Order: sequence, then C-alpha cells, then structure tokens
Amino acid sequence: MQNSSAKLSTAMRIEMVFDLYRKFGQEDYIGEPVSQIEHMSQAAQIAEKEGYEDEVILAAFFHDIGHLCVTQGDVETMEGYGVLSHEKIGADFLRELGFPEKIAKLVENHVQAKRYLTYRQPEYFEKLSEASRKTLEFQGGKMNEQEAVAFETDPLFELSLKMRTWDEMAKEEHVPLPDLAKYIRIADRMLS
Repeated sequence: MQNSSAKLSTAMRIEMVFDLYRKFGQEDYIGEPVSQIEHMSQAAQIAEKEGYEDEVILAAFFHDIGHLCVTQGDVETMEGYGVLSHEKIGADFLRELGFPEKIAKLVENHVQAKRYLTYRQPEYFEKLSEASRKTLEFQGGKMNEQEAVAFETDPLFELSLKMRTWDEMAKEEHVPLPDLAKYIRIADRMLS
C-alpha cells in the first residue's frame, strides 16, 4: 500500500481513514459499554482537555483504528475481544497513508504501555476492565524486566503511558460524540 497510497491525494487518504469510523465506528468496543467511535473520541477529548498538541490528540483518536481497518479481512482475533496486533496494524496503516511517525508510534505503543504498567505497577492490573484483562493475555501478558527496561528508553515512553491512561478512562457511557470534522481538519493539517 505504501506505493499506492503515496499517489492518493490528501483528501482521498483522509476519506479512507474517516470512512472507517463512519462504517464501523458504531460497532461494539470489545466488551465495554461504549462503541468503537465513542471510545476513541473520548480518548481524544481527554488528551485535548489535558492540553496536548494536535499530533497527540489525533493519536488518541486513532489509537484503536487497527480494529476498524481490518473489519473486512481475514485476521487473527482475540476470541471476541478485537483484533490481535491491532496496535501494529493500525500504526502501519497510518504510516502507509503518510501520517507523522509520532502518531503511528503512539498508536503502536498503547498496548506495550499496558503490558509495562501491569509489570511495573501490579495494582494497575486491578484497575483494568475485564475486557482489558482478557486482551492482555493475548497481547503477551505483563512485560518482563528486559522488555520494561527497553520500553523505558523509548523517546515517547511517558506520552505512551498517558495514552494508556486515556485508553482506560475512555469507556464512559452517554458522553456526546464530538463533530468528526474537527479531527478531519487536524488530519488534513498533518497530511498537507
């Protein structure tokens, strides 16, 4: 897709991304009381409320896009809890469309952050929803010391932990959806 997406206009690439939200965003968010789009929108809203820049807000909005961009393909799943390796699938999809590496890396890191936190802070596991605990099993479980030390050297380490916090917080029912046009404008700026 790398070569073919480079030939697409910015408007076409944005349409590819946001069409996924329109088509599949209302689907159940793997055992949580919100839809996919509600979950990702809430994460972005939290990032914005905390004063983060557009790249980070968009990464929060895109963090689970891997669940959406493979809805029609033959993919390995986590027994009803979404797509296995959705973080890598989503990050690669965004890279192929030309989004900044910071966005893709934050999307990719959000599962690693969960694995890290459950290793370094055992009490974090108790805060996880039942669905998040179940997916952790498929995602490699808690990190080991070597993995944790390596993750701590990632330049986006601290921000990745924040993303994970927003991911866990973004499961509230009855939070109004923001206008997608806001995220489309941010995406346009990132790709232009």
